[in-house]
Amino acid sequence: MDRSNIILTGFMGTGKTTLGRLLAKRIGYKFIDTDALIEEQVNQTITTLFQTQGEDVFRKLEAELVENLAQKEELVIATGGGLVLNSKNVEILQKTGQIICLTATLEDIIKRVSKQKNARPLLQEDNPEIKITELLRQRRAVYQQFPQISTSGSSLEILVDEILILADGSRD
Repeated sequence: MDRSNIILTGFMGTGKTTLGRLLAKRIGYKFIDTDALIEEQVNQTITTLFQTQGEDVFRKLEAELVENLAQKEELVIATGGGLVLNSKNVEILQKTGQIICLTATLEDIIKRVSKQKNARPLLQEDNPEIKITELLRQRRAVYQQFPQISTSGSSLEILVDEILILADGSRD
C-alpha cells in the first residue's frame, strides 16, 4: 500500500466519519473530518456558521482546507457531503489519493440523520425527507463519478475491508 490518502465522500448519513475513523485506525493513517476541522477552525458549529455567515463562506473554508490537506500524506479524509460539488476540490483531492463515495438507502439516510437533525444545516426544514430526496437527486451525477460502496446492510468491518480493496485496486 502506498502513502496516498483515502478520501470518503457521499451524502450525509452514509457513514463517512464512522468508517473513516475505523479505516484510519486499521491502516495507521491520521483521520480528518473536514466538517469537524472547520468547526474547530472557526470555533462554531457548521449550523451556526451557515446561519451567521452563509453557505458561501463555509464552501470557501472547505476549499482552503482541501488545498491544505492536499499537501499531506497518509490521511483518511471524511468530507462534508457537498465538498465534492466543487470540481476544483475534486481535482485537487484526486491528485493526493483515491476518492470513494459511500452510499446508503434513502431509509437508512433518513434514520441516521434524523438523530442529529439539528447538526445538519441543510435539513433545517419542515420536511427534511423531501429535502434529502431533492439533494440526493441534485448530487447523484457528481457522486456517481467515484467508485461507490453502499453502507446499508453491511457490518462496519466488512465495509472497511471493501474500502481497502477499492483503494488498493485503484493504485495498481
